[in-house]
Amino acid sequence: MTENYKIEVKELTKNFGDLKVLDHISFKVKKGEFICVVGPTGCGKTTFLNLLTQLIEPTSGEILIDGKTADPRIHNISFAFQEPSAIPWLTVEENIMFGMKLKKLPKEEIYRRTEEILSLVGLTKFRKQYPHQLSTSSEQRIVIGRSFALYPDLLLMDEPYGQMDIKMRYYLEDEVIRLWKKFESTVLFITHNIEEAVYLADRIIILTNKPAAIKEELIVDLARPRDFTDPQFVELRKYVTEQIRWW
Repeated sequence: MTENYKIEVKELTKNFGDLKVLDHISFKVKKGEFICVVGPTGCGKTTFLNLLTQLIEPTSGEILIDGKTADPRIHNISFAFQEPSAIPWLTVEENIMFGMKLKKLPKEEIYRRTEEILSLVGLTKFRKQYPHQLSTSSEQRIVIGRSFALYPDLLLMDEPYGQMDIKMRYYLEDEVIRLWKKFESTVLFITHNIEEAVYLADRIIILTNKPAAIKEELIVDLARPRDFTDPQFVELRKYVTEQIRWW
């Protein structure tokens, strides 16, 4: 029996003129899987993300969601980026509702999901406030909540905690794991932080230097919640670091 995959990336290649950035990248993602993508600085991780969002077109290859060409107009593809991207003129609850209104979900469903998300991300009492009235970490919680509110086919996260201090990063990592389990979302998380990848991922995709190809796909077979001091955790982190450092 053939396994059904949520996402299939097939021979994805991207050239900018004579510069090849991505070189025949292929992998598959099961529904509900949490994938982290890591690689050397400048290897093409952001280009890869832009292809997934269709901000740019591939030179060759394709991306399928549920067996069909990935298309933000058809599929629920949500995003969370490094720069806080809450809409400044909307309140917290209006930000959470924004994507659902664009998708023209029924009003009752929008209100139901908004209440659920506000509670899950701990922002219920801040619902009428604006992003500039909150801390950076709270603003990022708005963005994460807004993303999960769409019950996305695919949630793309690009260094979403890059500007956070260590304590807040740990808190938000646990937050996203909790939401991911709750909604059984499929997540593709791009990071340069190896420890973060080992903490979050079911599987880590390690990219080579530019032109980026897949060097290895590593299953992270550690129980959750994960312990940064666990010898197995430390060993995996060291291994991934070495794979990125040496070519």
